[in-house]
Amino acid sequence: MPPRRSYDQYCSAARALDVVGDRWTLLIVRELLAGPRRYTDLHADLPGVSTDVLASRLKDMERDGLTTRRRLPPPGAAYVYELTARGRELLPVLQALGAWGEPELGERRPTDAVRAHWFALPLLRALEGVGLVEVRLDEGCFHVHAGAAESSVYGDGPAPADPDAVLTLDTLTCIALSRGDLPLTEAIRDGRVEVTGDSPLAKQLREA
Repeated sequence: MPPRRSYDQYCSAARALDVVGDRWTLLIVRELLAGPRRYTDLHADLPGVSTDVLASRLKDMERDGLTTRRRLPPPGAAYVYELTARGRELLPVLQALGAWGEPELGERRPTDAVRAHWFALPLLRALEGVGLVEVRLDEGCFHVHAGAAESSVYGDGPAPADPDAVLTLDTLTCIALSRGDLPLTEAIRDGRVEVTGDSPLAKQLREA
């Protein structure tokens, strides 16, 4: 494997960009925050990345201690990639970057791909409290582990266990939340987000 390129600057920001500054690296981290993923799943949820670039980035990330690769036991018998503890430390970095980028979203362009679970990180920024939350959108369903130190902070599809709260909203409302145009508390008060569940988290969301 060729040596990692470097800015050769004695600065922690420059050193960080040596590791995660290549195109696609942080978006791969975004996908792996959902837990272990197969190469084919990563490629499907990163539209626009070539197979060569994805394979190269994954090798670089493994070399740099951000990810590991392991083989699933039978009957799966497939390799999956997952974040190391070092890689999971990039969650607040991605959250800060996402918050900074909210004004850049604007209107969705005809060429913009979208996946339901891409709304998970913006929603996590808006959620207070701890619990498993299932989110139901027009375009699909995902779940998030609010306030918990999980190895996976979100996942595609329904919650793997009884959720503490279920949020039902349309895609336009979710986009407004993601752009920072609409606070979650306001969306709930206005009835644009329906909250169901009897847990303390669900009650906290309804009363906020």
